[in-house]
Amino acid sequence: MAMTAVARETVFALRRQIAKIEGTLPERLQAPAAATLDADVNTDVASNTDLTIVRRGIAAALPDAYLPTGVERLDAALSGGLPKAALSEIHGTQTRDAGAVAGFALSLTSLILKQAQGLPVLWIGTSEIFREAGFPYARGLHASFGIEPEQLLFSEAPKLVDALWVAEEAARMTALAAVILEIRGNPQRLDLTATRRLHARAQGAGRPVFLLRQAAEPEPTAAPIRLIVAAAPATPRDTIAGPLAGSIGHPAFTLTIGKSRTALPGQFTLEWNPDERAFDEKAGDERAGDDRRGEERGRAKNPVPLVSLSGSGTDPASASGAVLAFPAVGSPAAISPTARDQPSRPQRATHLGPRRAG
Repeated sequence: MAMTAVARETVFALRRQIAKIEGTLPERLQAPAAATLDADVNTDVASNTDLTIVRRGIAAALPDAYLPTGVERLDAALSGGLPKAALSEIHGTQTRDAGAVAGFALSLTSLILKQAQGLPVLWIGTSEIFREAGFPYARGLHASFGIEPEQLLFSEAPKLVDALWVAEEAARMTALAAVILEIRGNPQRLDLTATRRLHARAQGAGRPVFLLRQAAEPEPTAAPIRLIVAAAPATPRDTIAGPLAGSIGHPAFTLTIGKSRTALPGQFTLEWNPDERAFDEKAGDERAGDDRRGEERGRAKNPVPLVSLSGSGTDPASASGAVLAFPAVGSPAAISPTARDQPSRPQRATHLGPRRAG
């Protein structure tokens, strides 16, 4: 049975509100002029203005709505990539993963700046997070990510409430290419309501907001995507003659999908190519094989002792020498040492000398 016009508009208003909260639907979803909503959940609804099709409650948006990483398997698992107008979480489960999380966020920033040239990126954090993890190195930004120092702005807030306020205000600005908010742990203020506001501001401005969480446990948020990042072993540098043993290649990340729109789990090993400014997937077994082959070639070509040489320059003994029997306590040999073992007079302990009085 067809619904009345007022009820139909109410349903679509509720759908738009849910879209802003959950991030599963596009930002604007308008009902067709002559559409009737049936009670059947399998009814397909097409929007005339957004060119977005909704089937069985799943939104299929245009490819321009997502930021592809360039890795086919990862983009397929994320249904096209990371949403451009949404809040995305990038987690580091331990404090030592802060560098990997920041490097992955800068890699995504490099991909964004390819499309939004001339716009800066704002990085927001508290004094605690910058004191613990530090700031990105200005010269390394251009060499590794192609980011000019003036394109990356920083805002250091004394408290978390101030950082959240700055992030909400910056997320609504279209003059920024992206907003990065770095938080440590699981603070109580960063609850579902706070992430809903950030997600709604990102949708309204059509800009991505990356929430970097250091040493944090997963918890319910409004972000449609959560990625868990850790550092991965780097492969040796590639040369014309093959991998260079003992060298360090491109930075690598172990990426795990903790939450996505498609609910497809997956783990990937990505390498960031600073020359091409692009990601490249490296299989885990292939990486392990390269490491083993590199170690074998290194041992064959450059044999070095596991223990450093002694001061005289001779190699350490390959085996233990003869076992000596020391004289027992109380024997004449133990009581009467030889004269050469006696210390000289200046070397005697001071407490053995006479004590002066007065």
